[in-house]
Amino acid sequence: MSAALLPLSWLYRGLLALRATAYRLGLQRTETLPVPVIVVGNWIVGGAGKTPTTLALLDLLRTRGLRAGVISRGYGRDGDGVLRVTRQTTAREAGDEPLLIHLRGRVPVAVGRDRVAAARALLAAHPELDVLVSDDGLQHWRLPRALSVLVFDERGLGNGRLLPAGPLRQPPEPLPPRHLVVYNAPAASTALPGFVARRWLAGAVPLAGWWAGDPASLETLHALRSRAGLLAVAGVARPQRFFDMLAAQGLRVEPVPLPDHADFSALPWPADAVGVLLTEKDAVKLTPERVGATPVWVVTLDFAPGAGFDAAMISQLQELSLVA
Repeated sequence: MSAALLPLSWLYRGLLALRATAYRLGLQRTETLPVPVIVVGNWIVGGAGKTPTTLALLDLLRTRGLRAGVISRGYGRDGDGVLRVTRQTTAREAGDEPLLIHLRGRVPVAVGRDRVAAARALLAAHPELDVLVSDDGLQHWRLPRALSVLVFDERGLGNGRLLPAGPLRQPPEPLPPRHLVVYNAPAASTALPGFVARRWLAGAVPLAGWWAGDPASLETLHALRSRAGLLAVAGVARPQRFFDMLAAQGLRVEPVPLPDHADFSALPWPADAVGVLLTEKDAVKLTPERVGATPVWVVTLDFAPGAGFDAAMISQLQELSLVA
């Protein structure tokens, strides 16, 4: 199938080359913004771990005294226009990942097909911001970037071919002038030097408590080991990761994998379900009143971009004169 799609892949490569030429000749241009932009993205389609990387980066920026805001396309949302995200915004309006970043990252977030317009709207509403983080956007060339964070998972570069014959959104060269590489995988999956991330389950919290801002705990998660008949529901890019991590914690669950960004317009479990475990990405689409009497817990994920990442990022921030 990949070989059959190669002509379309060559056409896609040609269109990318024309676009690059337009920017090189000044027919199209990268815009300017009053604060630096850090883009967290990937070359390969599908979820590689951009959102947990973004959340970890926001924590690091906060510890260095920097006020950050986030811009995003808002994949799967209704509409393309610019929207500033609030606690009252729904996942359908903002997209599940931007809403999760706003709730868990505790930062201002704006979404829009035009990331530059989203950035300007966010800065107009929050002129105190020191830096913007773009959740995805490596291929949004109008958006300026001071630094790029490339995220890879176990797939690496896949078969090395561009869409649709392969999984690559763009040719893997050239690298952005300023970049760091994070591997959301057990080991590096390309030849690029980078940092191997760690991810682990931080605990569980009832759905109503999660919406109220209560912390998850391992005690709550481990207390579910004795429950039989639990369902584990995951509408993420790689649901098996979630199921495997639950199993590693000693939980016996029946996996219910859903498509990435599943909208939960209908509950994917029976009304008499014994109990349900969800990811945070799914929880943002389910208010407590929607689940009725079914016990539902949100299982939270902690993520560290790897030994040495913080020091490398701080060094980059120093070169950008963002920190001393």
